[in-house]
Amino acid sequence: MGSDYPSKPMSLYATIWDASSWATAGGRYKVKYEFEPYVSEFTDFVLDGCAVDPIEQVAGTTSSSDCNAKKEEIENKEFSQITPRGQKAMKWFREKYMYYSYCYDTLRYPVPPPECVIVASEQERFKETGRLKFGSIPKRQRRRRGRGRKQINNVESKELQANM
Repeated sequence: MGSDYPSKPMSLYATIWDASSWATAGGRYKVKYEFEPYVSEFTDFVLDGCAVDPIEQVAGTTSSSDCNAKKEEIENKEFSQITPRGQKAMKWFREKYMYYSYCYDTLRYPVPPPECVIVASEQERFKETGRLKFGSIPKRQRRRRGRGRKQINNVESKELQANM
């Protein structure tokens, strides 16, 4: 997490795809297509930036001077920098709630994607799958085991006592 926010170019791309064969507990939960249509709605959404043709950008033919004025304008706006307080809050949130990061998923991505900023102290908490190491699950997300069994045992013991 660098000091600039956001530190990489951003874009919006929306699509619907089916990852239920691998992303839902190994295919346990399938997509239910009978609930279509799938709709995304953006309200009061404003993009402020420089339009770039992705093909020209990859080919390297886009003139960098085309976007310099717009880039400077955006970088000088209030929201373009995260405050120290915001950085601290983001760090706290990531430590408490983040249990997977594709940036640390070296099995799927041997070379981290370009938008990833690798933080060594953060990376130590994750396995090569990008998931938290054993024992690192945030407290609120741990499953409580045995609750149902205790209730059943209590009911059974009360019934046994009543029958005696």
